Amino acid sequence: MTLARKIGKGLGDLPNSKAVAHFDQAVDSCFDAHLRGKPALDRLMYTASEVGDHSMIWLALAALQGPVSGRGWRPLVRAGALLGAESALVNGLVKLAFRRERPDVTGPHPLPLRTPLTSSFPSGHASAAFFAAALLRNGASWPIYYTVASIVASSRVHVRMHHASDVIAGAALGAALGELARAVFPLLPPQR
Repeated sequence: MTLARKIGKGLGDLPNSKAVAHFDQAVDSCFDAHLRGKPALDRLMYTASEVGDHSMIWLALAALQGPVSGRGWRPLVRAGALLGAESALVNGLVKLAFRRERPDVTGPHPLPLRTPLTSSFPSGHASAAFFAAALLRNGASWPIYYTVASIVASSRVHVRMHHASDVIAGAALGAALGELARAVFPLLPPQR
């Protein structure tokens, strides 16, 4: 076995390690004990998870930046292209490297929700959320984007679509990719 394959296999096994499983179980128990089963919070989290599907919330927020900046559709088009590239990378290549099972769900969800077919690790919702927050960040509005990103990301644990470690890894990966994209392909490039 080549060194690259050994490293890849080792990384692929990381999300399934005993320490990570223990952490995920502890977080899931905390969600069960304190957060799940509260109708208003369930509604918020299921809604956040749903609007995170296909980056709908992020595209809507990018569309709002056009009129504010006087740049028309340019922020939406750029955000769409960048979010598409981020999704292809994370939901394609990265998830293929890990192929982690999603959390076991006992019983029905309290609200309807689409179940993805991709691997659980890392969370694509969390990655897209923090990627978009980095892209959209401007002036004093940055806390709004990161608050929405945190809600969307944590909703994936709440609705039992992801383990907590999936969400943390997705958020970290999305934030790093977002900062890179922001530096190379800013959503609002300087006006000439």
